[in-house]
Amino acid sequence: MPKNLSYGVAIFPSKDVQDEANSYRMRYDPNYSRIPPHITLKERFEASQSEINEIANELSKIAKEMEPFDIEIKKVSSFSPATNTVYLKVEPNDNLTHLNDRMHEGNLPDDRQFSFVPHITISQALSDDEHSDVFGSLKMVTFDMKDTIDRFQLLYQLEDGTWTVYETFKFGKG
Repeated sequence: MPKNLSYGVAIFPSKDVQDEANSYRMRYDPNYSRIPPHITLKERFEASQSEINEIANELSKIAKEMEPFDIEIKKVSSFSPATNTVYLKVEPNDNLTHLNDRMHEGNLPDDRQFSFVPHITISQALSDDEHSDVFGSLKMVTFDMKDTIDRFQLLYQLEDGTWTVYETFKFGKG
């Protein structure tokens, strides 16, 4: 019997935003090579092949309901003291919050472990001193990034820990 795979749902921002995030991630994020910079919409969950087909159908419906929307990134923030994670803070956005809520309704598992904080991780698993240095220097930097979001991806995790796209869902009826 095939085993369940780990899946997640994320938004991959534009190349410009990814390049900016990667300029930090390559130094400060041990998961740099496992997944491109992203905004997590639905945390890791397990599903069988038949379940993932149902979930993909539901995600397709959600995408059709959505219209493209803009996001802004102006600064970094941190999840400290819970974890030593530094991230690009995606400004609060009703469309993004709605999209995250939809990821946990209907046939989709509602297994949220954390409240939704839209972000793009740029460092994690740092020692307290490293975190303090990285966050201390980056919180002085002003970022002025805007991006238009018009799709999200269903991802699955390979045995080596890397994540790859299972299916892309473009917004709108077209």
